[in-house]
Amino acid sequence: MMKKFSFLILLGVLVLAACGGGSSSNSTPIPLATVPAEYAGRMNPFDVSAAVDGANVFKTNCATCHGETGKGDGVASQSLDPKPADLMELSRRVDDDYLFWRISEGKPGTSMVAWKGILTEEQIWQAVTFIRTLK
Repeated sequence: MMKKFSFLILLGVLVLAACGGGSSSNSTPIPLATVPAEYAGRMNPFDVSAAVDGANVFKTNCATCHGETGKGDGVASQSLDPKPADLMELSRRVDDDYLFWRISEGKPGTSMVAWKGILTEEQIWQAVTFIRTLK
């Protein structure tokens, strides 16, 4: 009986250790870079109606990595390190100029490529507008 009890205690400790008692990597926001002067303060020229076109831009170019709902869980995300940003969370922390900058220039050290030259400024702003609708 004592061996069984000791085994259950040990098993419980191992399960708790495997679950990790600390905070997850998603609970502490990663510090954000400062938007460069050439992008700082840029305002989205579109209203929410551009989200329809932005959804098409997003689905075609972004969803593979960021997922259909922007959570960073697209089909390609499994093989990426670091994982793509959760755009729902990120969009609550940043202004439109930040999103426009990151989409335009990409992010060094990640798989986020620069879309400037691939997408037009209009398409990038439409994508920003769509990202703002993610809930």
